[in-house]
Amino acid sequence: MAPPAVAGDRDPTPDGGLTTAQVAERVAAGRRNTVTTRTSRTVGQIVRANVLTFFNGLLVALWVLVVLTGRWQHALFGGVVVVNSAIGIVQELRAKRTLDRLAVLQAPRARPVRDGAEREVPVEDVVLDDLLVLRAGDQVPVDAVVRSARGLAVDESLLTGEADAVAKDAGDPVLSGSIVVAGSGRVQATAVGDEAYAVRLAAHARAFTRTRSELVEGTTRLLRWIALGLLVVGPAVLWSQFRTGENADWRDAVTGTVGALVGMVPEGLVLLTTLAFLLGAAGLARRQTLVQELPAVEGLARVDVVCLDKTGTLTYGDVRFDRVEWLGPDAGLDAGAEVALALLAASDGGNATARALADAFPAAGGAAAVDGVPFDSARKWSAVRTAAGTTWVLGAPEMVLPAPAGGVQGAARDRADALAADGHRVLLLACTASAWTFRAGIPELPPGLAPTALVLLAERIREDAADVLRWFTEQGVALKVLSGDNPCTVGAVAAAVGLPGVSGAVDAVDARTLPEDLGQLADVLESVSVVGRVAPHQKRAVVRALQQRGHVVAMTGDGVNDALAIKDADIGVAMGNGSPATRAVAQLVLLDGRFASLPHAVAEGRRVIANIERAAKLFLVKNVYSLVLALVTVATLVAYPLTPVQLTLVSAVSIGVPGFVLALAPNARRYRPGFLGRVLRFSLPVGAATGTVAYAGYALTRGLDPGGGVTAARTTAVLAVLVVALWTVLVLARPLTVGRAGLVAGMAALVVVVLAVPVLREDVLLLDLTATTLALGTGLGAAGALLVALASWLVETRMPAGGRR
Repeated sequence: MAPPAVAGDRDPTPDGGLTTAQVAERVAAGRRNTVTTRTSRTVGQIVRANVLTFFNGLLVALWVLVVLTGRWQHALFGGVVVVNSAIGIVQELRAKRTLDRLAVLQAPRARPVRDGAEREVPVEDVVLDDLLVLRAGDQVPVDAVVRSARGLAVDESLLTGEADAVAKDAGDPVLSGSIVVAGSGRVQATAVGDEAYAVRLAAHARAFTRTRSELVEGTTRLLRWIALGLLVVGPAVLWSQFRTGENADWRDAVTGTVGALVGMVPEGLVLLTTLAFLLGAAGLARRQTLVQELPAVEGLARVDVVCLDKTGTLTYGDVRFDRVEWLGPDAGLDAGAEVALALLAASDGGNATARALADAFPAAGGAAAVDGVPFDSARKWSAVRTAAGTTWVLGAPEMVLPAPAGGVQGAARDRADALAADGHRVLLLACTASAWTFRAGIPELPPGLAPTALVLLAERIREDAADVLRWFTEQGVALKVLSGDNPCTVGAVAAAVGLPGVSGAVDAVDARTLPEDLGQLADVLESVSVVGRVAPHQKRAVVRALQQRGHVVAMTGDGVNDALAIKDADIGVAMGNGSPATRAVAQLVLLDGRFASLPHAVAEGRRVIANIERAAKLFLVKNVYSLVLALVTVATLVAYPLTPVQLTLVSAVSIGVPGFVLALAPNARRYRPGFLGRVLRFSLPVGAATGTVAYAGYALTRGLDPGGGVTAARTTAVLAVLVVALWTVLVLARPLTVGRAGLVAGMAALVVVVLAVPVLREDVLLLDLTATTLALGTGLGAAGALLVALASWLVETRMPAGGRR
């Protein structure tokens, strides 16, 4: 669907912008750019999501049925609904406060001209007809029409899919969500809020790329299967409970059916997954990492390739002027060149390099450029033309002089290459009497350029860069440095911080030599770790090539040239001091701008996915043995071996408390694909073993102690299930720590206390604890525990060594 046209027939806003009174008038009329950027749900959404679920509705319906029987004990499972919902609401509200606080700090800003002065305000405070200042790296917050432009070019690919930057002149429309890739300008807002093409700045940019969550996909499939099982098995169990002679009346039949269905409901699994994401995001927030999409917490665990820029990651982003090396026979101070550097710096105020030059070469009084070409990360040069008729060009030496003609040009390129090989960041200043030309709207270098000076900029290598790279290497994550700088410079810096496989400048590759075919590019990237002179479209190509080979790619960056690659990556990571456009499309923002924060984020993602997998196994084991018992009762027409209140005890000590504790515990296990398969491989045999010993205990007690009746038989089944379930928790808690061993011991002690108190044992849980039931229950439980140990060993022996806990 093509973007709508932007209205450009509004009366032009004066150069001084709107007045305070005009702004207030538009706010009162509702002509305000009401943009809400949320990293979390509203309070109402949180309450609804945690209360109004299919399984909660089912549990409430079953609770009502049990209440109608008049047997209050069996209705205690209703507390599960209340507790689960309350925990979910409280924890999500706590995480929401943390995330929303950071979101406010990170919210996009706009620069309207009001009362004759440029101001900075939140995007939602922009009003209709505001005159906005745009610079390279900005994302357009409203639909607008250009009123003035200086080399303004925007990338509309987030909206239209077209990758080429579009030049904008006065009178041209610009759409919200576009990224300013070059130049500057002033635009008048023509549509704001709900009337704009993209009413939500960051959300619109991210709408085209959602983080894939294997956990969510796997859990959703499990829930669908369980729901289907309930629909098929539920009526059959109800029929069997009314047919069996072991139930005295309809009340027994109803409670037996409810016990079977309650056991098959994974009441806390969805809550646990959501909470793990939220608390993971809140934990990252405390480390100054803003998660803008919750599934990105898990996505971090799956990352096996990290693509990063040199500037802002390996080095600090504060580029500083170092020195000038003058070229030619008059090697020395050149006043004309100094003025040119001041003009070039002034023409690109939003550029880090320009800011560094502006500090060293302040604008000379009265000097002004009559025309200019702003810096563009694709062509890598900028230019100004003075009133004297001289054109000055500043940019990458190999781009300004792509084919040196020998003499001064050849010497300049040789010297620039030598400095770059030593790790310096080098720009070439050249001049000519000719003006630049345009081809298809794209500026081309003027002929006859004479090299005047080499401008050296200094970057400080981050002290923690080497440690961060070493951590990723040890974790099996490949690193690809993609930079727009000279390959020799990038290679030298990468070698200095110990990037694996890079010994110096010679190991870096010039992106202009890379193949365009993604398959061939992927082949090159298998053996190359450092690429220089990378254009923005090439960064996107690198990401896509790696993804085609099955890699999960994280892309980090801070500049506008990184924005589209960050959008395409599986996990986009922006630096907090980066451009607004880059932060808008990223799933994670490192607010402190430190690349060293990324290992903590990856480790948090691994903790989340490993722990949810462990908890999911606990939940599914209960579903499996409940299903086994349900099928057995249908086939044998016996009373269901576990009552709802007995299942409540089993669930609390073996799933509820341990599941939540283990889901939030530390876990350094590396990610392995196949979450759902591993959960099923463990849960199916363990659940089947648990169901088998439960029914065996029930049947043996009925045969050995006929006088004990159904109550004694259920007592044996409960004891057997408790022993096996607690052993299962112990198996899944490995490697055991003092805390985890204490957790299992505490749950076992709770069971002992409950069984030792007659009121709880007999009046609440309806258990008949005798020597026979105790011996049979613990004995069968021990046999079941051996089966669980065997099943666990068989599953683990089929796993790769790197995947074990």
